[in-house]
Order: sequence, then structure tokens, then C-alpha cells
Amino acid sequence: MGIIKKILLNEEDIPKQWYNIVPDLPKPLPPFIDPETKEPGVGIVPKIFPKEIIGQEISQERWINIPEEVREVYRIWRPTPLIRATRLEKALKTPAKIYYKYEGVSPAGSHKTNTAVAQAYYNMKEGITRVSTETGAGQWGSALSFAAMTFGLKAIVYMVRASFDQKPYRKMLMNAFGGECIASPSDKTEAGRKILAEDPNSKGSLGIAISEAVEDALVSKEKTNYTIGSVFNHVCLHQTVEGLEAKKQLEMVDDYPDVIYGCIGGGSSYSGLMWPFYYDKVSKKAPKECKFIATEATACPKVTKGQYQYDHGDTAKLTPLVPMHTLGHDFIPAPIHAGGLRYHGIAPTISVLTQEKQMTTEAYNQLDVFNAAKLFIQTEGIIPAPEPAHAVKGAIDEALRCKQTGEAKTILFVLCGHGFFDMAAYDEYFSGNLQPYEYPTEKVAASMDKLHKLYPWLGEVNKKYINCEPL
Repeated sequence: MGIIKKILLNEEDIPKQWYNIVPDLPKPLPPFIDPETKEPGVGIVPKIFPKEIIGQEISQERWINIPEEVREVYRIWRPTPLIRATRLEKALKTPAKIYYKYEGVSPAGSHKTNTAVAQAYYNMKEGITRVSTETGAGQWGSALSFAAMTFGLKAIVYMVRASFDQKPYRKMLMNAFGGECIASPSDKTEAGRKILAEDPNSKGSLGIAISEAVEDALVSKEKTNYTIGSVFNHVCLHQTVEGLEAKKQLEMVDDYPDVIYGCIGGGSSYSGLMWPFYYDKVSKKAPKECKFIATEATACPKVTKGQYQYDHGDTAKLTPLVPMHTLGHDFIPAPIHAGGLRYHGIAPTISVLTQEKQMTTEAYNQLDVFNAAKLFIQTEGIIPAPEPAHAVKGAIDEALRCKQTGEAKTILFVLCGHGFFDMAAYDEYFSGNLQPYEYPTEKVAASMDKLHKLYPWLGEVNKKYINCEPL
């Protein structure tokens, strides 16, 4: 029998529990800080999230049961395939084996549906009738619209203007699922109107869109909760179906990764793949050492150039202060096509793993990323979204290093979404008009200085709760 290209599981193999990394982190997660009291506190969180989600967010339980109603919806597309990139390996002439977990088979075309279904379910169970959210590239907005439709909820999505203009068919997909999509900044909220007054042509940011979605949930006359597509613990938790399935699939071919790659906007797809393998490491079940490498955009390099600080998750400062690598809550990124990577911060869990040297991050410019995507398309035949194309770039670089050293490593990455709604981006690339974009280092220092002027006591809080020096 030749090499197995697609490694498939049965529906009975859909995980029955999510894995929670929190009890296995090398250091406890620092608390959120309420900027008014300067003490640990979650601020508005209880007003905009269902109790079950809050419970998962702070849970110290290693395994959390997946409701059967959620698993039943998962059956539409899960388990997702693990694919051996044999044609890419051949083109690279590498001794490495390359596998990718393909999440683009979901109804919304990405991994985001894994948590959208769970969040919609918990909101429905608590009597919520409407959910609000932000979206960058539109994958999360599409996923939430699908999930809300599935459980009889209304969904309103504030989409970053840059992506709203670049990807008009994402809005149409949300509409098809019954969701309402609004370009952000908008005139629908106080936060949006304030931004538009300062810059009527603002291309927006995820920080701005979050402010609008949170404000919407707070002031809506309907029973509305806010939902989030990445960053928070419960979102990363829901994504671990990726890694749990991938472990079973690799066992079927008697293999195990030497290195795992994934892209990070907020960090959920990458966390979803690597967390279960990290569990193998800390529980001493891993058959060999596995490295964890995240990939981000040079236009939004929160981990590689940002600082580990307490900062707001949104531009309007409605959310509590979160311990994370950040470029500053008022950061406005260049309009790169990887809209899902244009967020100023990152998951607190990723920040802790980074600080404790359990993972590393590499930043790539979008021109190099699209070069890698082109090779992947022309060998594997799948058009990746610009976000996971960063993981493709990382995997290709690793495979080329193996070609130089002769090492037959096993490389695993998550292809977290397809690029069928990104044809404008590929048109720009193939037309030779794509800009690489780099974020100037001096802007980070200026942004951090502004943050500390806003909160003169922040240095003391950083020292007390995260006890680290800026990068």
C-alpha cells in the first residue's frame, strides 16, 4: 500500500471533551485588571457573556464535556481531514513529511465554526435571543451567523472596513445564514461615531470593531450577548477538537510531529492544534520532543515586536485590562489581506507560553506569504486563506531546512480556512501589486508610552501581576 494522502476518522471519533491547557501552564495565568479599581476584576464580562462561558473561561478543569447538541452540529463537517502534503514534499525535494489539518471544510469555511456553535448553544440555553460580534476577514462573522441560525438566534456582525471592502461576498455569506453585517467603524454606535468624527475614511481595526460589538451588547434592548472569535480561554478550548483529532489521525499512520505551525491573529486555531500535543509533553506521553511555532504578519507583529503588558482588548477601552503581548489598543494596522491577523493583542495563554519559552513566533510579510501560498496551491490544489498561508510559509521554510540538513522531520500545521473569498487578494498578488508591509518598531514604543500615560500606575500593576520587563 502506498502513502495515505487523506487520513480520515469516523463521526464516532469526534471528541467528547475539550482540553483545557490552563491547569498545565508553566505559570498561572495573571488576572484581568479593572482599570477603575486597579485590582483584579472582569468589569463588564458578566454583563455580556453567558454563565457557562464564564465558567469555562476561568475553569481549572483539564477536560470539559462537549454537549451532545454541539457534537450533533459538529457532525456536519467533523472530523476534518488530516492531509499528507505529498506533492508539496516532492516539489520541495525534502526528506520531511508535511501534514496539514484542514478546517476549511466547515460550513463557514474555517475553524471558527468550532467555537461559534458552542457559544451560540450556551447563549440559547440561557435565553439570549441575539448575539453581537466583530470580525476581521469575515471568517468569524460567517461562522457565528451560521451558528446563530442553527440555534434560532439573531447575529449582528461589525466587520472591519478594510476587509468589508476587500471581501464583499463574506457579507453575502453572513446574510445567507441570516446574519446582519455592518462595516466598522459605523454610525450605529458611540464608539464608531467617535472614530468616524476623527477619521471619516477610517479603514477600521479589530479593536474598533470589538468596541462596537461590545457596546451593542451593552445597550441593546433585546436579550443580547457578545461573542468573541479568538483570544479568550474558552475560545481556544473549543478549538482543541482540531488537535485531539489530529493526534488520532497521526496514530493511524504511526507518526508524531517534530514541529507544529499555525498562524496567530488572536491565537485560537494555533492553540486548537497545539494544546493537545502540549498536554502530551507535560504529561510525558509524547514519544519525542515537539516544537511549537506560531506565525504572524510583519504588519501586525504583536508577539515578535510587541510588549508583554496589561492592555485593553478594544479601542474604546470598554473591556478590562488583559495580560498579553500587545502593540497598543489604538493600533491601526496596514490593510493587509490577512484580516484575521490584524489584531493588536494575543491570547493570554500564548503570552505565558511565549514568556516561559514553551513556543516561539516568526513574522512574515504578506508578499513572501503569498509566494508560499502559490506553491501550495500549485502542488496541493487547495487555495488557502491569507491567514493560514502564514503557517504554510513556516512549514515550507522548515521543510527546506530539512532538505539542507537531511533531517526527516514530521511537520504539522493547521490550514484553518480556505481562500475562496480572497480572490481579490490573489488578483492583487498575481498582478504584481501586493505590498509586503512592515510595522515600524518605533511605533511600538510610542504606543506603549501612550498607554502608560493613560494609566500612570500600569507599571506597578505589570510588575505585581506579570512580573516581567518589556521585550
